[in-house]
Amino acid sequence: MPICARGTRLTYRSLVSAASAALMTVALFPAGAQSAPLAPGRGESTPVYSYENAIRESVWVDTRLDGDGDGRTDRVAVDIVRPEETERQGRRIPVIMDASPYYACCGRGNESQRKTYDAEGRPVQFPLYYDNYFVPRGYAFAAVDLAGTNRSDGCADVGGASDVQSAKAVVDWLNGRGHGYTTRTGTERADAAWSNGDTGMIGKSYDGTVANGVAATGVEGLKTIVPIGAISSWYDYYFAKGAPLFDSGPEWLSRYVNSPDARKRCQAVQQRLIDGAPRTGDLTPLWAERDYLPDAAKVEASVFAVHGMQDLNVRPGHFGQWWDALADEGVERKVWLSQTGHVDPFDFRRAEWVKTLHRWFDHYLLGYENGVDREPMADVEHAPDRWSTDRVWPPSTTRPTVLRPGKGAAPGVGALSLKPARPGASERFTDDRTQDETDWAAQADQSTAAKTAFITKPLGRDLRLSGSAEVEVTVTPTTSTAHLSAVLVDLGPDTIRDYAGLGEGITTLAERTCWGASAPGDSSCYKETRARTKAVGHTVFSRGWADLGNYASAAQGRPLTPGAAYTISLDLHAADHIVPAGHRLALIIAGTDKDLIEPPASTPTLTVDLARTSAELPIVGGMPAFVRAVRSAPAATAAPDASLLGGVAGPRSIRPIPGGGNR
Repeated sequence: MPICARGTRLTYRSLVSAASAALMTVALFPAGAQSAPLAPGRGESTPVYSYENAIRESVWVDTRLDGDGDGRTDRVAVDIVRPEETERQGRRIPVIMDASPYYACCGRGNESQRKTYDAEGRPVQFPLYYDNYFVPRGYAFAAVDLAGTNRSDGCADVGGASDVQSAKAVVDWLNGRGHGYTTRTGTERADAAWSNGDTGMIGKSYDGTVANGVAATGVEGLKTIVPIGAISSWYDYYFAKGAPLFDSGPEWLSRYVNSPDARKRCQAVQQRLIDGAPRTGDLTPLWAERDYLPDAAKVEASVFAVHGMQDLNVRPGHFGQWWDALADEGVERKVWLSQTGHVDPFDFRRAEWVKTLHRWFDHYLLGYENGVDREPMADVEHAPDRWSTDRVWPPSTTRPTVLRPGKGAAPGVGALSLKPARPGASERFTDDRTQDETDWAAQADQSTAAKTAFITKPLGRDLRLSGSAEVEVTVTPTTSTAHLSAVLVDLGPDTIRDYAGLGEGITTLAERTCWGASAPGDSSCYKETRARTKAVGHTVFSRGWADLGNYASAAQGRPLTPGAAYTISLDLHAADHIVPAGHRLALIIAGTDKDLIEPPASTPTLTVDLARTSAELPIVGGMPAFVRAVRSAPAATAAPDASLLGGVAGPRSIRPIPGGGNR
């Protein structure tokens, strides 16, 4: 794979020169050379086609929807780059597609690249490396502007029918089932005779979310999707069992990504988003339309999911519930789980990522029997740049194990064990909207008013938790509104990716490496990164929230009666974390998690009924593994002294933009 020399500061002129090495590879082959499947187990597409001479064109595909109500069906702009040689040969090729609302407003990737066009409106720059790397290997790349964005008609509707149909219609067109046009308003047809119909969708955040939504339609021709940090249910992006995660709804995001013209013509859509998504946190038909989980049974495409386990924007619960739904339906799938926040794998494990993605697309789009489908299902990062694999995920020995909180020697600091608390045992805390999970974790061993913590003894063996957890809590509030948080914490010193800092676990360097071929105006060379780490005394590794008013129904909240007891389950986000020997595992229950959920209308004090509170945790090895871990510590073992180390910075306030801009 051709790469530029590290440590070289590159100008535009030198970027094109540096990429000439990649183009030399093309020159070694005759113009009519084809990249054909090799023997089983050895198949790999190679860069035998010219990127500089590739066909670059724009097509407007009819979505068959009239989202902006102007009396004609909307057309979405599709910018395409594909090998000229395959066109000349009459050879049909597969398509890699990234459908996005961000090509004009915000940019894609770590360097916020936008589409660019020449004076005649032909596409010049395709953001990211997918085109540079895969077009020379015999693929087409299609960059789709979702409805309402950039050069498309219609209105962005934040995961709804318009968003999903924007991309699905393109898959249909690539398979000869839809209509495309050479201009936005003209009548001249554009067909996709160059396409064999086999399509793979890829993208980070909003883009990957659309891929999830299109796969959930079961559209014929979609062979695989690669959702990176993607949403599986838009309700769960804005709320957690009734608790609001942002101070605005989908109408803000729709307005943000819509083109200037769309903002003028899409007022009715904006109002429908406001009316259909009340800030009460109630489930409504609008949210049901944007929930892809019930349609997991329709998914025919394979799924290669990637998620940051410390992603506080598109939280890993989205991956966890989508993964479980796909597993129930027997969908072919693979996963990478990193220690980062909302970061693309190109920016935390670049060389291995491109190699793996290449083999994935070769198998599912070109039909090469390269064995990628028989390799371990999961790659998991347990320390910065230290990865391990699992044959299946969660590991086959993972078992739900119920741990219970108990009274301790100090108020608000109790034990976490297999032993149930005695009836009547309780702890209490008062919601403090100025504190967050890092404040609670830093004071886990101290009696503080804002939280209650339950902690195991120091472990004598490593304890791995892999999957999704659930905390059932019974509390009595003093007011008619209350929000709850539950977090799992590894108490002990470690060095982790600084997921709460700038870059969310990566540092961007000046040096560039090149991934594929370049052409004037579209370089394949990107800034390198390295892990940004921090020494910490504790690590919050899973979290979940709820509005206590949703105790009786996840669909609708109710006022609380002060002094009455309520039981509710908090779904903690999927995680894969090893609590090392010598560390302690803590469950913390508190109120508002500052900058992650919005506070309730009142400031309640809540009494926790310990006998009716429990945590069901996904422990690898199950209860026996937990028993071995807590019983094998020497009797004299003390809690590790991490007093000189804090955690990462507290969560930053996140604008409700899944993947917009450089993050």
